[in-house]
Parts: sequence; C-alpha cells; structure tokens
Amino acid sequence: MVDEHDHGTCVDAWMERATKGLSSERLVHAFEQAFGVLWQRAHQTLGRVTLAAIVDRVLSTAAERFPLFAGLEIGATGVDCRELRERAGSQHDLADGIRFVLVEYLTVLGNLTAEVLTPALHDELSNLAPEDPAPDESHRDPGSSPSDGEDAAS
Repeated sequence: MVDEHDHGTCVDAWMERATKGLSSERLVHAFEQAFGVLWQRAHQTLGRVTLAAIVDRVLSTAAERFPLFAGLEIGATGVDCRELRERAGSQHDLADGIRFVLVEYLTVLGNLTAEVLTPALHDELSNLAPEDPAPDESHRDPGSSPSDGEDAAS
C-alpha cells in the first residue's frame, strides 16, 4: 500500500501517466495544469497570500537546483511559465525540475498543514487528465485566467 503522504510517488505516477513522451512545450503546459489544480485546491483553505509565500519559497529552492526554473513567477492562479517555455532546453532537465517543484510544493504544504491537505492534493493530481493546450492558451499568462474574478471574490 502506498503511503498517502508520499508526494514523490504521487508526482511520479502523474508524470508517468500524463507527461511521458511530451515535447518541451507540452511538458510545460502539463506542469501549468498540474500546478494550477494544486494551487486552486490549496487556495480554498490557505488563501492567496499564504500560497504566494509558499510558492515563492518553492520557486527559490527550485531555481537553486534547476537554473532553468529561475524565470518562474507567481501568477494569480499558480505559476507563470512564459519564461520557462522560452528557455526550456533538455526535456530531461525540464522533467526533473517539474518533478522537483511539484514534490517540493506538496512537501511544504504538507509540513505547514500537518498533512491535512495532502489527501485532497494527491487526489487532484491523480485525477488530472492530460489536456492539449488550446491554440490561444499555449502562451497565455496564468495570471490572466478568466477565473481570477472568482478567486478575488472568495
């Protein structure tokens, strides 16, 4: 039986199912989707200010280990990957960095909430179906999502 708190196992299973064999562009899109659903789920409990502080820490740590991720910024619904998309080099480095960011984010959230959110976050990631980027969304700013108004109202 898989321990429900094993973030690495959860992320690995999602990556195997949803990102295997994707181009760099599509891999970044899959990462945006995954981070977005995790952000939305955690936002329900923690709010934007707390999440922004957590993500800032995660992105700083990621940039130290994976310089490719130095251009990631916090958007209204997660991370803004425009610069990452432009700089994405080797798919191996990109995939390793994506794995690191997602595991680190889940770990920090788990540590700060005594793992209360972990089952729901793991469920969100496990249930995320791979999706092709829409032609008009492949380079959009996650901060300009139509759902921003909803987030501001909550």
